[in-house]
Amino acid sequence: MVMQGGGANLLQILQRAFAAHQAGNAAEAERLYKRVIRAVPGQFDALHLLGVLKAEWGFHEEADHLLKKALQVNPRSVEALNNRANVLWSLKHLEEALASCERALAIRPDYAEALNNRGNILHDLARPEDALASYDRALTLRPDYVNALVNRADVLRDLQRFEEALRSCDRALAIRPGFAKALVNRAILLQDFKRYDEALASLEQALKVDPNKAETYNHLGNALYALRRYDAAIASYRRAFELDPRNGTARSLYVLLKRQICDWTTAARDEAELIEALDSGAKSILPLVVISTIDDPAIQLKAGRRYVVDNKLDRQAVLAPPARAARDKLRVAYLSADFRDHTMSVSTAQLLELHDRGRFETYGFSLGVDDGSDLRKRMIRSFDKFFDVRSMSDLEVAHQMRALEIDVAVDLSGFTDGCRPAILAHRAAPIQVNYLGYVGTMGADFIDYIIVDPILVPPDQQVSFAEKLVHLPECYLPSDTTRQIAEPGAPRSAYGLPDNGVVFACFNNSYKITPPIFEIWMRLLQSVSGSVLWVRSDNERAVENLRREAGARGVASDRLIAAGRCPLPEHLARYRLADLFLDTLPYTAHSTAVDGLWAGLPVLTCAGRSYAARSAASLLSAIGVPELVTSNLEEYEALALKLARDPGLLDGLRDRLARNRSTTSLFDTKRLCRHLEDAYQEMHGRWRRGEPAASFAVPAMPG
Repeated sequence: MVMQGGGANLLQILQRAFAAHQAGNAAEAERLYKRVIRAVPGQFDALHLLGVLKAEWGFHEEADHLLKKALQVNPRSVEALNNRANVLWSLKHLEEALASCERALAIRPDYAEALNNRGNILHDLARPEDALASYDRALTLRPDYVNALVNRADVLRDLQRFEEALRSCDRALAIRPGFAKALVNRAILLQDFKRYDEALASLEQALKVDPNKAETYNHLGNALYALRRYDAAIASYRRAFELDPRNGTARSLYVLLKRQICDWTTAARDEAELIEALDSGAKSILPLVVISTIDDPAIQLKAGRRYVVDNKLDRQAVLAPPARAARDKLRVAYLSADFRDHTMSVSTAQLLELHDRGRFETYGFSLGVDDGSDLRKRMIRSFDKFFDVRSMSDLEVAHQMRALEIDVAVDLSGFTDGCRPAILAHRAAPIQVNYLGYVGTMGADFIDYIIVDPILVPPDQQVSFAEKLVHLPECYLPSDTTRQIAEPGAPRSAYGLPDNGVVFACFNNSYKITPPIFEIWMRLLQSVSGSVLWVRSDNERAVENLRREAGARGVASDRLIAAGRCPLPEHLARYRLADLFLDTLPYTAHSTAVDGLWAGLPVLTCAGRSYAARSAASLLSAIGVPELVTSNLEEYEALALKLARDPGLLDGLRDRLARNRSTTSLFDTKRLCRHLEDAYQEMHGRWRRGEPAASFAVPAMPG
């Protein structure tokens, strides 16, 4: 420390203040720094060090004021410039922070700390390549600079350079074996490689070093979740947001996991606290959890917009606008993490195969794993060109799409597992579309359109969507009509079902089941003698909890039958053994309802307010049985009871479904494909004419 300004007595006070600061006696240090400033208002060291102290306490606005005053006294202090850059970075004044770092480096180009901080700022400015170069310069000067090594690993992970990132963490740990941040970052990378046991060990070691770090508990929860240690994962997520109430990711996953195992002990409070956290500015609340929990389009839009900002999607480098080239065929690219044995591929395979190759060229961009399945191979064949881009950075993928002159980019992932929305944030194509994989608005200005239909999203809901609404004339959801149903199907007894009695079924994911819906189901079982409820067995804990909840409502636990996994043809055949599919709310059936209707099983739904709450209503209308769509839970329960007590009504519905399967729009995938192509052509025409994106409805094809 070089003392600037003041006499011998003040020098002694400053030395005492600095010693108190170093010893952790912040209150005494503050008192002494202020004493010096009162005596000499322009005393540089007191202003500078008090600013550093305030920053350590988290009073960043006050710290910035003090550091600005210090720099007025000594504008060439690289330490003060670097410290102010840190404060401005914390305040998210990123461009100003970068300028302060650059000023420090202009004075001292070999200042490794400023190079490291510059890398942090550039990373937050969504300039990962520049950030990496800054870290590498710092490490050239100081090869043992562990903070730079760990920060470098963060950037390399963003660039999809996972092996290199792991090596950077390992280098840091070789230098400082107990470095908690390196242990956490290493664990994150190990989870990318699905090495969950090793990740867990690394996180547990980090918590021994620093037991009060919220982010560590969040990642610990992720590892435990993947290992199906659900109770421990829930406790870890809870500890994370108790330590840091602004940790929205941990709170989201806590809510989701409790719903997944059907632990409803605090369900109402959890939902209220999730809304409160969103309102209070918690970071990175997962929009899909909001959508699956809260049936309010305005809140869902707020969650999407917040997530875009929190994850720097609004700060990505935007590529220059492409030329408005004219060509015979429109080039449409589909991006997904689920071009594998997944419901997304089951839904879209035939649709993609049916694209008119005389008018369209289709491109697949795979963001997820290659599972080697037959469905993966079919997806590859369904495109004119297919690219596995897992190892490429977001910007590299965007550049590749630009080089291919993609006209329309269709995001089939949204904010679901494995998504990479930053590719489109770079503006990879002039027209960018949210379709199918994500059941709501992404809240992103870089997504121009969302494909819906008038029942799924009524036109008056535009105010709750960042994207412009494109209404297909009939149902939005494609289906593979080449799917086979096992014949003859196994008898009821093969699945533990009674030979006689009404079988209510719900094969939706367990996290979609809510207490109000379950209350209705239990009342139905009590009212319909000999009936059972057939549910999907996502996990043993969910089935255990549902049976416990049934017992608490006076229903014998053995009246809940669990349906395990089986091959798709057999799974479709199982639907034919049930009498009535009972849908959930506020997250209704999508592909599960399609499966049931394809197999001829009546599906009863209650339409809510949002996209996620109206999908089954769209499906039922498209297959010509709109009377199975109710508008409130009282109607839903009454109609379920009426149908269960009148086998003739159910038989009539089955007959209509069998007739309508080949005559209505739900399973006319070729017709849906033509409507979708008309939508793409209209989007492109508007862009070619220089018109902004705007909502529109696609006219129905004749016939």
